[in-house]
Amino acid sequence: MTPERFIQLSERYAKLRIVLLGDFCLDRYLDIDPAKSETSIETGLTVHNVTNVRSQPGAAGTILANLTALGAGTVFPIGFCGEDGEGYELQRALQKIPRVDCEGFLQTPERRTFTYTKPLLHRAGRAPEELSRLDLKNWTPTPSTVEEQLLAELRKLAASADAIIVMDQVDVAETGVVTTRIREAVGEISRRHPSLPVLADCRRGLRDWPLCIWKMNARELSLLEGVSESDPAAMRNAIARRARNNRRAVFVSQAGDGILGAEASGATRHVPAFPIRGPIDIVGAGDSVSANLSMALAAEADVREAMEIAMAAANTVIHQLGTTGTASLTQIRELLLRPKGK
Repeated sequence: MTPERFIQLSERYAKLRIVLLGDFCLDRYLDIDPAKSETSIETGLTVHNVTNVRSQPGAAGTILANLTALGAGTVFPIGFCGEDGEGYELQRALQKIPRVDCEGFLQTPERRTFTYTKPLLHRAGRAPEELSRLDLKNWTPTPSTVEEQLLAELRKLAASADAIIVMDQVDVAETGVVTTRIREAVGEISRRHPSLPVLADCRRGLRDWPLCIWKMNARELSLLEGVSESDPAAMRNAIARRARNNRRAVFVSQAGDGILGAEASGATRHVPAFPIRGPIDIVGAGDSVSANLSMALAAEADVREAMEIAMAAANTVIHQLGTTGTASLTQIRELLLRPKGK
């Protein structure tokens, strides 16, 4: 990609209206100093003393943070949190992010706030060590009253969107934002507006999802299509077939092997990963890819251009340790346009 083409694409970002529909969670980091550890008198177990607490929006919130780091004009989150302390923290964190319109983000007593609590041990001269995570989730189906509110917001905002990103993060189907009814509405919007980038990512896989732009990892494509991850030709054939069936682009992230993409015609493209430059933390890399693919496509990048930008963003993010990182346009440009071999 030439510097001129990158500037042409990225200059469009400030005018884009991006709808982000999905499971927003609270990422709560507990910074622990092992030197302050004690032994509990009551249990005899180690007491980890927390010296700092950091909270930020996670899951779909990580995509949101990447969108705003890229300078998106306005991001419209559609999701929910509970009427609990975690919900208060999540809403407060969302409202602090610039160029975010939270009108479509619901607070409801019928759900609790999806939360990842991540204890991190900090030792001098070493990367943070994450202890066993503590999660707060919903285990019952999302009530129809909440679905109705989400559907209303989606239909209202879709009319003026430049792109829609759908992030289904929950482990148990129908317990989060992206229920069957919501997916059907997403499919209808994608059918009515075939030129609108509607990108979907689901940690349980995209089987039975509507026709839109699919983004997945290599394992998910392997399970979906019944092909081996270690067979490059089979993977290319599978992604080409899926793109032709969907009549939309399909993207498959391949970790250290980069990203594989297919245009709606079935023509495949591959962009390698950038070299590793030291210790890495892969948390958030996939979300940065989703954000950058969507922004680039909304700015009228082609499939390969979008993949090149996404790979530069992912490489930037994985080198940010102990947090769920983002990549700015400046960082992406520096890496993307760096002379080869440097």
